[in-house]
Amino acid sequence: MQPEHMPEPWKDTHAEAPEDTLSGSTAPSPGLFLAIRKPLIILAHIGAFAMSLIFAFLVASNMQFSRHWLVEQYPFFLLFSLMVKLPVFGLFKQYRPWWRYVSISDLLGILRAALVSTLIIVTIWFAVMLQIPAVRKALPPGIAAVSQGVFMADLFGTILLPAGLRMLIRLYHEEFRTTEGGLLKRFLIVGAGNAGEGLLREILRMRIVRYDVIGFIDDDPAKQGTSIHGIAVLGTVDQLPRICRERNIEEIAIAMPSATHQQLRRVIQLCEGAKVRFRTVPSITDIASGKLRVSQIRDVDINDLLGRRAVQLDLDSIEAFARDKTILVTGAGGSIGSEMCRQICQFGPERLLLVEQAENALFYVERDLRKRFAAVTIEPIVCNITDRSRVEDIFDRYRPAVVIHAAAHKHVPLMELNAGEAVKNNIAGTQVVADASDRHGVARFVMISTDKAVNPTSIMGSSKRIAEMYVQDLSRTSETHFVTVRFGNVLASEGSVVPIFRKQIAEGGPVTVTHPEMKRYFMTIPEASQLVLQAATMGKGGEIFVLDMGEPVKIVDLAKELITLSGFRPGQDIEIVFTGLRPGEKLFEELRIEGEDMQRTRHPKIRIWRNKPMDRDRLRAGIDHLVELARRPDAEPQAIVAAVKDLVPEYAIPAGAGWIG
Repeated sequence: MQPEHMPEPWKDTHAEAPEDTLSGSTAPSPGLFLAIRKPLIILAHIGAFAMSLIFAFLVASNMQFSRHWLVEQYPFFLLFSLMVKLPVFGLFKQYRPWWRYVSISDLLGILRAALVSTLIIVTIWFAVMLQIPAVRKALPPGIAAVSQGVFMADLFGTILLPAGLRMLIRLYHEEFRTTEGGLLKRFLIVGAGNAGEGLLREILRMRIVRYDVIGFIDDDPAKQGTSIHGIAVLGTVDQLPRICRERNIEEIAIAMPSATHQQLRRVIQLCEGAKVRFRTVPSITDIASGKLRVSQIRDVDINDLLGRRAVQLDLDSIEAFARDKTILVTGAGGSIGSEMCRQICQFGPERLLLVEQAENALFYVERDLRKRFAAVTIEPIVCNITDRSRVEDIFDRYRPAVVIHAAAHKHVPLMELNAGEAVKNNIAGTQVVADASDRHGVARFVMISTDKAVNPTSIMGSSKRIAEMYVQDLSRTSETHFVTVRFGNVLASEGSVVPIFRKQIAEGGPVTVTHPEMKRYFMTIPEASQLVLQAATMGKGGEIFVLDMGEPVKIVDLAKELITLSGFRPGQDIEIVFTGLRPGEKLFEELRIEGEDMQRTRHPKIRIWRNKPMDRDRLRAGIDHLVELARRPDAEPQAIVAAVKDLVPEYAIPAGAGWIG
């Protein structure tokens, strides 16, 4: 998907002086210069052509000036050559380039223009002027005796002099006209390929110098010991820590736009303790498409290290799922719910209903969506999903065709301490929304679940598992297609470890991790939302879809990488403290996509979990009893746990658990 605030493409790399992205400065307004720029360039070419022809006559005359060629031949040939060269060079657009940014392509343009103009001059001279008697007689005396060597020498001069003028202008700007903007940052570029060379080139031509480029790093053996624009390749990626230490590197630019997430993580992990800032160039796709330039580097984000390749979606099926429909999203103010709304809006729904209990969250998501998607009708609705009459009224009024149920209490330790609230919101709330969808003829209902519902050890995970069971059971007798999508943690979602770690780092630490061996699956919020939509298009009713979350990540490694990315040293500048497992937490979440109970779908990142549903009477009686207990203020937490255990036998009650109701 396209980023929302994309810079304008750099349509003509020579049309104007671009913003100096690295330094943050902008080239001054050209003013009067632009008005006379083209005439000045034409005059410069006239001068170059005149000097080229003098050089050609000197070569043909053994570097001797003589009145014979200087007075009798040179003026006529200069006029003749200008009549050909000026329009030919104009045809090849040689009066347009911004000389400060001259490149190989500009020099090739000069070469082509010089060859064509010389070919025309030689053809006219030898095939017309010297072969037609009337024309030959009209020529000034001595003109016909011009040496053929003049034409060849003039060709080289016509190439070298205009090219030299351009290179002098670029050299002036890059070497003599730049000024140092305060204390220079000692800069190291990882990657000595095209992106690294392009980044260095743009740094060198900045008006205000802010970076002292110390060298390149590259794993290619052929590049070791070489230099690019005078900057040496200092070593390989494995030597990064030593080079950073010995050369006092302050910033590292990773100029590998096609690098995998594993390669980026390797660079970051090698530099733990180096106390440097990490930056990266845009993706190769953005550079190739012209959306971004190499110089538009940005800080490396944790998404760069933990994300995966872009999700390939069947956009036609998602568009058919969403276009011109009324879609209701519960929990619309949350991390997943709000991103679901953004993804849905791209496919042109008729109306989007934002159902959310937290008014501030609802206010901000509504404001964001109206700004981004003005053509979509958006209805913000404050509603507690456990309020059956309110939910029924919403369904009766708007008649949604699709429901995305993202509302839930998700915080594991908090729900251990407030078990009744988890039951009321996650189970009873799902019942209310699912029943309303069934009664009002909703075409598709998608419930968003969690990997914590697999062999749960928490009230939160168990409550989501029971909600899954209810939705799956309801699908057996309903015309609505009820499906569930189950996945793990999403990066930077509210309450997740990433924003917590960032806040702790900003405060100077310590960063708190529960256990050195704790692992979690991670997925970006947009990727999870896109896959939810894709799974929703596949559902025929009753499926529990499981998303491929990739490989689990150690939380302590995540903490170290965030500290390193922030320019600090783990364990030295920022301490990492282990606090112990909290109530309901596991060391490892169980979210597999292979096995006898897993069925493949047409999408490689989506599977269906096949399971045997519980008897309806037993399920509903158990849920009614559990919800009744949760609503009683005098209910013992142990009674709620026992009722959960009766519905979810695989629920492993954590040792020493304590609840407050």
